[in-house]
Order: sequence, then C-alpha cells, then structure tokens
Amino acid sequence: MTDSPAVQAPLDPKEQPILHRVLHLRDELSLLKQDKSTYIKSHDVISLYDQVIEQVHSLNVVREEHGKPLEQNRVDNVLEDCFQLISLFFLTIGRNNEAPAVYSMTSTIRRLLDHLKEAAFFSAKDLDSASHTLDKMQDTLQRGKETHSPHLLTLLDNRLNTCRNILAELQASLADLSPALAPVHERLVSILRSISAANTRQKFPVAEVEGFQEQLKEIQGTMVDGKFLAKDSTAPAGQAIVAELLDRCFLWSGIVLTRKGKIDERFKTTYDKLYEIRNQLERLSLTQAWSLRETDLYNYQRQLDRVDESRINGNFEDSIGYKADLHAQRTLLYLLRRSYAYIYSLIISSEPVSEALLPVFNQLQTLRRCLVEVKRSGGVSSPRELYPYSMKLNSIDNMRVDGKFLVGSDIPEGQGSVNALLAECFDIAYELRVQAEETDSE
Repeated sequence: MTDSPAVQAPLDPKEQPILHRVLHLRDELSLLKQDKSTYIKSHDVISLYDQVIEQVHSLNVVREEHGKPLEQNRVDNVLEDCFQLISLFFLTIGRNNEAPAVYSMTSTIRRLLDHLKEAAFFSAKDLDSASHTLDKMQDTLQRGKETHSPHLLTLLDNRLNTCRNILAELQASLADLSPALAPVHERLVSILRSISAANTRQKFPVAEVEGFQEQLKEIQGTMVDGKFLAKDSTAPAGQAIVAELLDRCFLWSGIVLTRKGKIDERFKTTYDKLYEIRNQLERLSLTQAWSLRETDLYNYQRQLDRVDESRINGNFEDSIGYKADLHAQRTLLYLLRRSYAYIYSLIISSEPVSEALLPVFNQLQTLRRCLVEVKRSGGVSSPRELYPYSMKLNSIDNMRVDGKFLVGSDIPEGQGSVNALLAECFDIAYELRVQAEETDSE
C-alpha cells in the first residue's frame, strides 16, 4: 500500500517505534478490509481503534517533549490512512453516529470544497448540502465527548473548522447574488456540468451539446441591454456573477464541440484511470444497498488523492513538464470531482446498520416500498392479497431471538433500525388489512 501524500520520514528516533507500530496497525486494518469471508465484527474494529489512539497519545507526548507539536512526517501520513480505514469500518459495522465515523467524511468534504473553490462555479444548493452535513458531523462530535479520546475529537474538530472556513469563503462569493437571479444561476451551473458529463461519454453526443448551446442562447436572449431583469423590470444584484458564468458556459460548450470528447494523448492514461473510477463509483451508487461495503471506498479515495496530489500548482502536467490544455485540464478535473462527489453521496447515504444485518434490512426496505405503493394506489380489495407480505414479514420476525437478530452468537449493530423498520411494515400491512375488511363488510 502507498501513502498519500508522500512526506518525509520522521527524524526523531523516538518516533521510529511509533512509525513501526502504526505501519503494523495499518497492515492489520488492510487485511481486515480485504477479508470478505465473513462480516466485520465490532470488537475487531474497536480493538484496532484503541491501539491507534494509543499511538496518537504516544506521538503527542514525544512531540510535546521536543517542542514540536505541529510536526508533520510519515507517521502522520500513516495515521491518516489508519483513521480513514477505521472511519469506514465504523460505517461498515453500523456505528455511523459515532465520532470516528466522521473522519472519512471530513476528508471527502474538504476535497470537494477545495475543488468547488478552485472551479469557481457552484450553486447555493451545493453549499447548503455541505453545510447541513457539517452540522450533522458537529452534532456527532458533541455526542462523543464523553466516550471518545480527546485527541481524536480535537483532530476532528480542527478538520471541521477547516471545512467551515472554506465553506464560508464560498458562501461569501455568492452573497451578492440576488434571489431573483438564483434560478438562472442554478440552471447555468447545471448546464455547465451537463456539458462536462457529455464530454466524457463513450460516444460523444453532438446533438445533446448543441441542445445545451441552444439553452444558453435562450438564457442570453432574456437579457435586456446586457442585463438580466427581475419581474418588476429592475436589474437585481449579482449580474456579474451570472454573466461571467454564462460566458464560461459558451466557451466550454464551444471547446467541447470542437474536441468531440477526444482527450490529449499525453493525458490519456490519467483520463482512462479517472474514467474507470468514476464509472465504478457510479455503478456502486446504483446498487449501494446490496453491494457496498464502505471500506471498499478507501481504495477509491486513495487513488483519487494520488491523482489530485500529482498536480503541479493545480495543473496536470505531462512527463516532461508541459501543462495540459484547457480541455484536458477541465475534463480531468471534472472526472476527479465527480468521483469525489460519488464517494460523498455513498458515505452520507450509508445506513446505521451492520453489514451482517444489511440483507434483512434491505428486504424490509423493499417490503416497505411495496406496501407504501399498495397503500398509495388505493389498498387491496381482499385481505388475501396481503398474504405474501404477511408471510415474508412473519418469516423475518421469526428470525429474532428475544427481540434481537443474531448472527451466530453475535448481536450486530443496527438492531434498533431493523426492528423499527419491521414494526413499520407490520403497521402498514395492518392498516391495509383493516381497510380491506371494512370494504368487505360494506
């Protein structure tokens, strides 16, 4: 396994034993991640987590003694890998609402915010989503004050503050945008992203991109004397923001139509790598409930980080140091950002249920959707129509022992979520049965 990013080895000989220990812990975490023969058990994760925290404490003591608490070297780098893995393990075992689970999301959201700042185009909805996620993570840290290491909580708090500072900058850049222009601005952001998506299709969709150009011309046609007007014919604030974005859309659509999805050969290897990662994450997002083990995201994160860190002053460069042209640069950045966005989406939609209980949880979610749809369409004409649902619910209910779902002798995390979903399914089925019986009696 490679570190990301690469940094110098520790110079202090007292840090060498810590480095050896955290390297060993990272190897143990990696082996646990790769073992697909059984589900991840909470006690295995907690044991490794405690050992990593112990090493963090030892490292802090050494650095305080030598007056260099802000030192950064390979020990920190390997610890970053350990915390990323532990964070994803906490999601895998269903402990989503505990502080260690926050770590991986702080890394992903930081990357996304940095990229939004670099790209200089985003909608208020993008920022609202990030703000909501940061608030939820802050609440998780508050709940964990009594149960988790202060070293970890301080680290996570600092990471959240860094994200909030970047978010505040982005919000300030849209502060002058009038609500009257927000719909036009959001539409332009959507068009620009849609053009970038079309640019990475296997078969370039000329007609689709030309259609986006027509939409841009329609938007431009609504301007009066070079300004966008509100319903009362006044010129709302934020004209420069929207006009600049419109120009960027026209420029990018023209470049994309000229290149027709052909990337500069010098950057084809990087493009192919990012293209495949984006497609794999897209497939995972479609089948998440049935196929995702959250720890699988680690490898994707690290591959993306490596590509992101390989840029020189923000630019992709070829083997002899020449910068990528505008088309290659924006295309690669789009794939990079889209992949990070998929990881973000997969993490926030992770259910607080151990992977051991996911098969039951997923079946109950499917049953609930079916029952809700039956209810929405007017119910059933006879209680007999509910028999298949009742049989399935009873078979799942019979799996419980003293009200708990067991795997062997273990009690996996997420019992509350699964039991609540089971109870909800029973309630909906009961309502439908009562409704059908009342219809029969009439």
